[in-house]
Amino acid sequence: MKTFNELNIEASVLKSLAEMGFESATPIQEQAIPTALAGKDMIGQAQTGTGKTTAFGVPMIQNIDPSNRSIQGIVIAPTRELAIQVAEELNRIGQHKNVHTVPVYGGQDIQRQIRALKRRPQLVAATPGRLLDHIRRKTIRLDSIRTAVLDEADEMLNMGFIEDIEAILAEIKQEHQTLLFSATMPKRIQNLAERFMNEPEMIRVKAKQLTVDHIDQFYFVVKENAKFDALCRLLDTESPDLAIIFGRTKKRVDELTSGLLKRGYSAEGIHGDIQQSKREKVISRFKEQTTEILVATDVAARGLDITGVTHVYNFDLPQDPESYVHRIGRTGRAGKKGQAYSFATPREIDHLRSIEKLIKRKIEEKAVPSYSDVVEGLQETAVEDLLQTIWTDESKKYHRSAEEILSKEDAVDVVAAAIKLLTKEPNQAPVKLTAVEPIRAKKSYGGNRKNSYRGNRSGGRGKGNQGRNDRRGGSNRGGSGGGQGRGRTSKNQRKFTR
Repeated sequence: MKTFNELNIEASVLKSLAEMGFESATPIQEQAIPTALAGKDMIGQAQTGTGKTTAFGVPMIQNIDPSNRSIQGIVIAPTRELAIQVAEELNRIGQHKNVHTVPVYGGQDIQRQIRALKRRPQLVAATPGRLLDHIRRKTIRLDSIRTAVLDEADEMLNMGFIEDIEAILAEIKQEHQTLLFSATMPKRIQNLAERFMNEPEMIRVKAKQLTVDHIDQFYFVVKENAKFDALCRLLDTESPDLAIIFGRTKKRVDELTSGLLKRGYSAEGIHGDIQQSKREKVISRFKEQTTEILVATDVAARGLDITGVTHVYNFDLPQDPESYVHRIGRTGRAGKKGQAYSFATPREIDHLRSIEKLIKRKIEEKAVPSYSDVVEGLQETAVEDLLQTIWTDESKKYHRSAEEILSKEDAVDVVAAAIKLLTKEPNQAPVKLTAVEPIRAKKSYGGNRKNSYRGNRSGGRGKGNQGRNDRRGGSNRGGSGGGQGRGRTSKNQRKFTR
């Protein structure tokens, strides 16, 4: 495995990669970066989670002229969340070269996007319908494009975007480089490559192992506004040594971290907006178990290799099933057992089934522990602590006080009072999170996909594309996690500052 220093990458980009915590290149990066830097068209057949964004982002940014404030590169992605995620990573890779990326997607006020485009970014990451809308409004011009990237091309085909992609690529008249990434290569994608690419080099990366046998996987069906309380009850009953909680967005991570701290848990969060120096400190405290809960987005958690993580909680289901595999793989390392818990709202069950289909394994449904279950569990922990103190002879110097109490009070009442004092009852401080849209499973439309998806458009051609992308762009990448029985330990006592 090569380091990025061995791939002929310029100093400003290497500096960014180092600050992002990237050292060794993944297989797709090792093969794709030299090919793309050479200016060749390329097809990369690789699944999500293999490092594709860096594989095309590094050469794309290296080939840009930062003094030219025209749009020199576009990345077309199937969902708004992927477009946002790609833009975030490209901005981090390009920060020391002064290369800026703007995300463009349906579901956001187009005037806001136009204002961002007036600041003259060199790169745009976009969903197809909204990008086509901007092209037709002439708020995005393609006459300076050097590189066009199609990310997750097969997903865009499945979602009925193929004609929009063809229309966009047809608008690029000058000579340019085209990079296409797709997990599979259906005939329509092959035809697209033949039409718009110039002798592309094919790079294939083997699919990673899709699931790990020593990770127990569970899910809970929970309404959006009940997820946080359900999470707290699981933390109380499971009492994880080290846990990672995945949230879909940066705002979600911030709110989750704040809420957990409010209820007395030892938690810190990381996401793309947190400075590298702070991120490193947070991860260091987590590795040392000074912090017991790490809340993270998918992008921020990329590259984390921390042993001892006992639990993963997917607070939000991820957009793509491969990300689920990537997330749960944070636990169950070095031959140890791990627990993975996912929350699914009632409208996300179909999406959960698509995850099960990918991993070829049934995820077991569990009921969220009730308040009385939590209290019972904490009482059992208090009893364990009490017995442990008795067995270690640590209580002998208190015998005289105990004898005085027992001469006046009933023994059962005395023990009950001791258990009550030791039991840390759940903190129910009110916490309100901003609601997020549920993830809907991608539909298969068969041979008449185009008509079945586009038949409900309103307005003219331009508005139709915008409206369609508004609906589809609502898909987000997010979490998963689930729950098991109770594995209580005395760690509950140090989990709370309540």
